[in-house]
Amino acid sequence: MKRRKLFTLAAATAGFAVLPGIAQAREGIETGLDAGGAGDLAYLEGAFERHRGGYNGRAPDAVLGEMREDLALLAAVLRRPHPARDRTDLARTAAGISGLVAIVQHDRGDQADAHRWFATAEKAARESGDRRMTAWVLGRHAMVGLNYGAPGQAARIAAQARREAGGRPSGAAALAAAVNARALAAVGDLAGARRAVDDVRTLAEQLDGPESADTWFGYPAQKHAVHLSQAYTLLGDTRAAYRAQDDALALTTSPSVMTRALIAMDTAACLRVDGDPGAAAAMAAAVYNRLPPAYRTGLVHSRAQLLHEAAHFVPPWRSRRDRHPFPRGDHEDRCGQ
Repeated sequence: MKRRKLFTLAAATAGFAVLPGIAQAREGIETGLDAGGAGDLAYLEGAFERHRGGYNGRAPDAVLGEMREDLALLAAVLRRPHPARDRTDLARTAAGISGLVAIVQHDRGDQADAHRWFATAEKAARESGDRRMTAWVLGRHAMVGLNYGAPGQAARIAAQARREAGGRPSGAAALAAAVNARALAAVGDLAGARRAVDDVRTLAEQLDGPESADTWFGYPAQKHAVHLSQAYTLLGDTRAAYRAQDDALALTTSPSVMTRALIAMDTAACLRVDGDPGAAAAMAAAVYNRLPPAYRTGLVHSRAQLLHEAAHFVPPWRSRRDRHPFPRGDHEDRCGQ
């Protein structure tokens, strides 16, 4: 009896001595069972959903600042081993988040970095096997060339996006068709642009739920009207362009400084097409000068520059005057923020 108690006591004592090793073994087992870190994967999926909601009145630099820690976590998680299913989901999330960064860099005017982020997003999307995600990335990527003087490149990438999207209606398919319409109009393929406009109208009518959500990943009616405004403006169909601009403004309920400025630039371009270059110049200058400093570079600057090159007026950022008279008339409300 004494020997049994002594043995039990010795075993217990020995057990306490090896507890640290047992704890380490348990941690290794836990890591092996959950190599990817389920919590991190869930968090990143939620981060993609949260960030894709758009600017909501925030400047692009502020949005990038809010994404910085999530990008660092994403990079760390991607370096870990994952089960095949988790890796697929993670690749899709990486494609989405990288695409969002690319959009912001595009809007900021950092074309080179936007191209790099879109290339990364496309690589991740293809790894995930999600063709809809790939189509969305490509459709967004096409907008870099479209908005920064390379419409031929934009048309090629947008056509690729349309092929990836397939025949089923989706926000990605509608986006690809809309960007393709604008790019074709910009390169002078007016017949192709009109066919693409018809396609995007048909697709937009069939969207609902998440596909038509007001996010960077969806294709809502407001975004549709903004794209049509540009397409019709480039086609020279100012009557249709003005209607699309009215629709876009009516549907733009969020404090979207950039969207309102771009719509106003389209209106200015239509005024030039309609034979009033003076009014076009005054309106573009007024829009530009009313912008907060954070928005005077990048996308809006590029649109104003393209308008300047077409209309041959002195752009406001080169003028000696600090302010230009705000144009009166039917288009005044388009300049508001």
